[in-house]
Amino acid sequence: MKKIVLIEDETSVVSFIKKGLQEKGYEVSVAFDGRTGVNLVLENDFDLVILDIMLPEMNGLDVCKEIRRHNKQVPILFLTALGTSENIVLGLESGGDDYLVKPFKFIELVARIKSLLRRSNPILATETPENETDQGYIFQFSDIVVNDYTKKVTRAGEEISLTSTEYKLLLYFINNPEKVISRAEILDTVWGVNYELGTNVVDVYVNYLRKKIDNQEDNKLIHTVIGMGYVLKNP
Repeated sequence: MKKIVLIEDETSVVSFIKKGLQEKGYEVSVAFDGRTGVNLVLENDFDLVILDIMLPEMNGLDVCKEIRRHNKQVPILFLTALGTSENIVLGLESGGDDYLVKPFKFIELVARIKSLLRRSNPILATETPENETDQGYIFQFSDIVVNDYTKKVTRAGEEISLTSTEYKLLLYFINNPEKVISRAEILDTVWGVNYELGTNVVDVYVNYLRKKIDNQEDNKLIHTVIGMGYVLKNP
């Protein structure tokens, strides 16, 4: 049974979400303020965090940042009544993996949860990689090496810390080297749900990944193809 923690201060929203998710077979824990939510996440092993932004004691953005200081992998889904692009980007920049704007339909919440839980599982290439070890699969492009068993990523021997979404995005690029990948393809594969094409979530996360993968390197690997998407290739 997948374990979810809901950090939300509106009792009516908590009751609605908790009841619905329990009926879907999830185990749901609840925190009604940010500080309690942080402690709950750090003291337990959850499969997913659902996090409101407007919280007492500690706002959701700070809660997310604190969780990310200790746990890079647990998927975090923001719930927010603040649906502007600026607020959404702030949530993603603080370490969130996805967002859902209030009010929302329960069926959409469940779809986002399933997508995030799928994304937290290892991705296997369509064909068995040549470099296979008894600890899982090793993926490599140029001097980037990804161990999909330990989730360790290095470039030129230096370890790089990625969030779960950044990790999946990188692995998708590595599994499709030299291929120009559209934003729609990335949204469908990495996020797993149908977003409006006007969203800039892909651009935001590609930028995050570039800062970690390419920022200190002369050999930039992630390239923009204007009007078409992105490609992982050597210059």
